[in-house]
Amino acid sequence: MAERPYPIITVNEKAARALRAGHPWVYGAETTGPDRPARNGDIVDVVTQKGRWLGAGFLNDHSKIRVRLLSRNTNDRFDENFWRRRVQYALEYRRTVMGPDFNTSRLIFGEADQFPGLTVDLFGDILVTEVLSLGMETVKHILYPQLVDLLAGYGVKVRALYERNEAALRAKEGLPQEKGFYALPGLATDLDGHVTITENGVQYDVDYIDGQKTGFFLDQKYNRRAAASLAKGRRVLDCFTHTGAFALNCALGGAEQVTAVDISKDAVELTRRNAALNGLEDKVQAVQADVFDLLTDLAKEKKHPYDYIILDPPAFTKSGATVKNAYRGYKEINLKAMKLLPRGGYLATCSCSHFMTAPLFCQMLREAAADASVSLRQIEDRRQSPDHPILWGVPETEYLKFYLFQIV
Repeated sequence: MAERPYPIITVNEKAARALRAGHPWVYGAETTGPDRPARNGDIVDVVTQKGRWLGAGFLNDHSKIRVRLLSRNTNDRFDENFWRRRVQYALEYRRTVMGPDFNTSRLIFGEADQFPGLTVDLFGDILVTEVLSLGMETVKHILYPQLVDLLAGYGVKVRALYERNEAALRAKEGLPQEKGFYALPGLATDLDGHVTITENGVQYDVDYIDGQKTGFFLDQKYNRRAAASLAKGRRVLDCFTHTGAFALNCALGGAEQVTAVDISKDAVELTRRNAALNGLEDKVQAVQADVFDLLTDLAKEKKHPYDYIILDPPAFTKSGATVKNAYRGYKEINLKAMKLLPRGGYLATCSCSHFMTAPLFCQMLREAAADASVSLRQIEDRRQSPDHPILWGVPETEYLKFYLFQIV
């Protein structure tokens, strides 16, 4: 290997196997070095115990993930041109796979785009970012102007860039938790935090300052459309509605009546605002309730007012340690929904937790169906929209499971 300017981290065989298989993370316990002084946030080379080069990435001794790989190409030099090429590559991918939906899409999806720990969402003319790694924090001052500049070339004039860096994970990277407008020439820093977007013909008020995550979940875009295709003439119960997205898609798809349920008062109020925004307030009823309790009460009262139930819960588990509890939670709501639905009714159900793998989720659904004494006729098996690409070799990028069934 030619002489390189970067400190060297040596990894054990377990880490080397993972890297060769395509995974970009190196854990601290699997490493020795560096061979010379290096600061957290610096680029380091990663080599096997025999000195074979495996890639280069960001070092961070604060994190369990000691190195986040950036490149497996020895010709790469991590200058502004490198980052501009990589940003352009991510944008071109979205232009290809999202087509007319490009203006409301995830532009950068962390490791899947080789930007470890970085999320960038585009809501019309507003960019919302989340940085979860020290490495990305050190180069964001390069990336943000490039995003704005390159988007202008695609006809998107960015009005503002807002950072949502509040996640607790930042503390594990040695980073503060904060949020706010990012100042760049020509961008506003005094907006009210709301922007109206259109997705699948539905308008939404996106609160990118105080809404969950970056303000709106773009990953279910085409799953909502698929769910709406079954809604015509049906009585729909949309559980864990959040912004009312599934409910509004179904209402626009011709549902007879839609009830949208969420435990959050703010979510219910936002759903009502979004319904009014689309002239659907007479068709969509937003209710504040605990979904588990509501399904239980409907079963006790032997009320079966719905022939289509949608279950879009938050992640019941964010670690491998709590998967068993999450499994029980998923099974409980799915079992209740299956019992409430009439024969011939429809069920849309999903999980957004990476740790609740597809095989495990399917096992849960089979058990719930058996306990409910029903059969599931599968209509579709879907994942997240392609602006959240699944990178084979990095299982963490495959997280959303979405199924459409008929109850028979």
